[in-house]
Amino acid sequence: MGWFDRKRHDSGEWTGFLDQGVKLEGRLECSGTFRIDSAMKGTLVSHETLILGEHAKVEGQIDGNYVIIGGHFDGTIKASGKVEIQTKAIVTGEIHTPCLIMEPGAIFDGRCHMLAATEASKPITIPIRSAAAHA
Repeated sequence: MGWFDRKRHDSGEWTGFLDQGVKLEGRLECSGTFRIDSAMKGTLVSHETLILGEHAKVEGQIDGNYVIIGGHFDGTIKASGKVEIQTKAIVTGEIHTPCLIMEPGAIFDGRCHMLAATEASKPITIPIRSAAAHA
């Protein structure tokens, strides 16, 4: 069960995964904890924890709660909880979240809209470009 080894996430029951070699195009909705280590183009909707593993290559939009990225993502992330970009991850596009965590070595090239706790407040937009992207 190597796809569970990276980190332990106890936010909910595991509801599924897409392993290497799988290609998916379209819309995927999931509850519980779901992991993707495959290629995907489209929309991901997650009500709990969504993990893009180190081998993931995802293009499109994520609407989620807690999003963890360890692979490649290009598109827009809208997270109501938090977004975590891990050490080997490469993320391009836009992130809308109240909490962004970037581990050392992570690459993010895009815009981050830090959402306030209440929807009535205006979000703060922070353009970010990783120094490693220019090296």
